[in-house]
Amino acid sequence: MPNCVCGSYSRLLKAIVVVAIPVLVGVYLLPPEVDPMEFPDFDKTAMSAKTAFVLGHTGGIGQQIVRLLLEKRIFKNIVLIGRREVDFGGDPLYKDVIQRVVDFDKIEEHQQAFEGAEVGFCALGTTRAKAGKEGFIKVDHDYIVNSAKVAKAAGCQHFSLISSTGANPNSWFLYPKVKGEAERDVEALNFPRLAINRPSVLEGERAELRLGEQIAAFAFKPIKYFRPTALSIPIVTVAKAAIVDTFLKPEDGKATEILDNAALYHRGAHFDKIFG
Repeated sequence: MPNCVCGSYSRLLKAIVVVAIPVLVGVYLLPPEVDPMEFPDFDKTAMSAKTAFVLGHTGGIGQQIVRLLLEKRIFKNIVLIGRREVDFGGDPLYKDVIQRVVDFDKIEEHQQAFEGAEVGFCALGTTRAKAGKEGFIKVDHDYIVNSAKVAKAAGCQHFSLISSTGANPNSWFLYPKVKGEAERDVEALNFPRLAINRPSVLEGERAELRLGEQIAAFAFKPIKYFRPTALSIPIVTVAKAAIVDTFLKPEDGKATEILDNAALYHRGAHFDKIFG
């Protein structure tokens, strides 16, 4: 019996060590937290008379972007561009939104849907589990890049792309590879301003179940305790950060800015300070 008890404690100790060492090493190697007080100048009045469009407004981040834009009356007009009109059930918050239906497979025929919008938010995306490999590539690369081309031709000056941490066109893995290729091809369009938002594991309700993200969010809890901005982020914080970024003056004349998870936390934390 004692040997059994000792064996159980030994296995428990080994399990703790196996979990604790990677967590502690991860925390040690993570970059330092961003100072929330270091925030560049922003021009709040410059956008208030302009129009913004949102792609992917039925997804988790897209929904939050639209809701925040409307609640704070940040832009004069909000245009929702999608495959179908959304029924908002008579919610007065959405009474003034403009909905434009397009065929993403023939998006080049819908330039008028983007006309008049100087700012664009793109939160298009799906999963391989839902759409298959080819469907995932079509949505997360083709639809995004082709929509960006049409938006640029229609006069969009600031394009905000929701991508993902680890995006890399040279990756051997499908997800980061497609995300990286989309970033690369949108950047090649030379928008006057391009924000590439790279959130890590998303926290909060999603339009569709993503089991991998749920497992990762649970596994990252120990690291999140020490470094809250390191490996996950609430969906609403990503939306807030993307909106705040549209009001910032570009630093050093750079047209493209890449916001990692910590930077998104940083920008998102200032949303309520700026918009009340």
